[in-house]
Amino acid sequence: MIEKNEKIIKNCAGTLGDFYADSEIFHSTDDGIHPSRDDIISILLDLRKIVFPGYFCGGEYNCAESYKTFAEKLLCDVCHRLSEQVKIAMRFENDGEYSEEQIDEKSDDVCRVLCSELPSIQQKLEKDVKATFNGDPAAKNTDEIIISYPGILAIFTYRIAHVFYKENVPLIPRIMTEYAHSRTGIDINAGAEIGENFVIDHGTGIVIGETTEIGNNVKLYQGVTLGALSTRKGQELSGVKRHPTICDNVTIYSGSTILGGKTVIGEGAIIGGNAFITQSVLPKTKVIVKPSEHIFKTDETNVEIGLWEI
Repeated sequence: MIEKNEKIIKNCAGTLGDFYADSEIFHSTDDGIHPSRDDIISILLDLRKIVFPGYFCGGEYNCAESYKTFAEKLLCDVCHRLSEQVKIAMRFENDGEYSEEQIDEKSDDVCRVLCSELPSIQQKLEKDVKATFNGDPAAKNTDEIIISYPGILAIFTYRIAHVFYKENVPLIPRIMTEYAHSRTGIDINAGAEIGENFVIDHGTGIVIGETTEIGNNVKLYQGVTLGALSTRKGQELSGVKRHPTICDNVTIYSGSTILGGKTVIGEGAIIGGNAFITQSVLPKTKVIVKPSEHIFKTDETNVEIGLWEI
C-alpha cells in the first residue's frame, strides 16, 4: 500500500512543505516555543484540588491541619511549574519590551498575586456553590454540585484565569478558559468581570464576552449569549467596551441574546427565554417574548386544532 502510493505521498509532502515555507501563519514566533497546554491544564486541576480538597484529593485532607500542610506543599509545586509557563508565555509575545530579568520578575509577581488572591477566590466559589444549590431543587447536596455540575467547573476556571488576565499574562488565561469550554460547552472569556453568588444552570451554549460586566446574584440559563453587536472592525475594537453590563439580581432565561457595550440590564430585571436585546432594560423589568403561533394537525383528519386546555 505504502509503496503503491509512494509518489502521491511524496508529492503531497512536497506541496505541504512549499506552502509551509511560504506562509507566515505556520511560522510561530520564538522558534515555536509555546506554553504547554497540558502543563497549564495540570496546574489548573491542581489548583482545583487546593480550592476543593475534600473532593478531588481522595478526601484525606478534610482535617484543617493536614489541609494546610497539603495546600502549602502543592501550592509550592504549582508556583514552580507556573513560573516556568509564565516565562515561556512572556517570551512568546515579547517584542523586545521586556528583558530576561524583567520576565523573571514578572513570573514571580504573578505567582505572588495568585497566592494572595486564592483565598478570596475560594470564598467566592463557596458562595457560587451555595447559590447554585439554593436555586436548584434537583440538587441533592452541595457535593453533587462541586463534583459534577459543569457550571461550577466553568466558574472556577474563569475565576483562576481572570487573575492571569488582569496580570496581562499572554495565552495562559485563554488556554484555561478554552479547556473549560471544551469540557462544559460554557465559554467565559477571562476578561469578564463577574460578581459573587453567580449561578449557571445547565449551562450548555453560554457565551460571556471579554468586556462583559456581571453583578452579584445573577443567574444564567443555557444558551445565553452576552456578546458584541458587531466585530467587523476586528482588532480595532480591542480594549473597547463591546459587551453588555448585567446588574445585580438579574435572571436571564435560556436562549436569550444580549448584545452591545452600551446595553445595561438593570437591577432585578428578568429576561425571558429567547429574547434578543440590543438596548438597555430598566431595573425590575420583565422582558417576555410573545409566543409564536402553533398549528396542530391530527394524522387522521388533517384538521387544524388548538392547544389543549390545561
